[in-house]
Amino acid sequence: MSTPFKIYYFEDLSIGMRETLMKAVMDDDVIAFADLSGDRNPIHLSDHFASKTRFGERIVHGLYTAALISTVIGMYLPGPGAVYLSQTLNFRAPVKIGDVINVVVEVIELVEKGRRARLKCECLVDGKVVLDGEAIVMVPSREQANRAPAAASA
Repeated sequence: MSTPFKIYYFEDLSIGMRETLMKAVMDDDVIAFADLSGDRNPIHLSDHFASKTRFGERIVHGLYTAALISTVIGMYLPGPGAVYLSQTLNFRAPVKIGDVINVVVEVIELVEKGRRARLKCECLVDGKVVLDGEAIVMVPSREQANRAPAAASA
């Protein structure tokens, strides 16, 4: 993705549209997420603690991985103006520090009433699904976007 973001209006969307994002998760990302969220569970931050768990090493916060779905929805498909209504998350496998997460968001249903889009969301590491679920978002119409500046100046 070369542009900083994309904007799709409800009228621009079609079933099967998809957008992807790849992100290598670094140690600094995990530490920053722990600081931001307050989740300082040692399974994410302590090599010593994590080595004694069933994972054998530190793992990335599940919601860090889920936040990458939000990045795609908020920045690329549908993009700025889309508003989350719901998100289901199924955590399938751990993500380790250094893993490259491939996030895929696909339009699977469009509902004209209320301009709702249902999106299939997957996060994969080395082709294996580590997280999946569905999001429902409200998407602005082109008409709304064209009216917004006039309403703001009134």
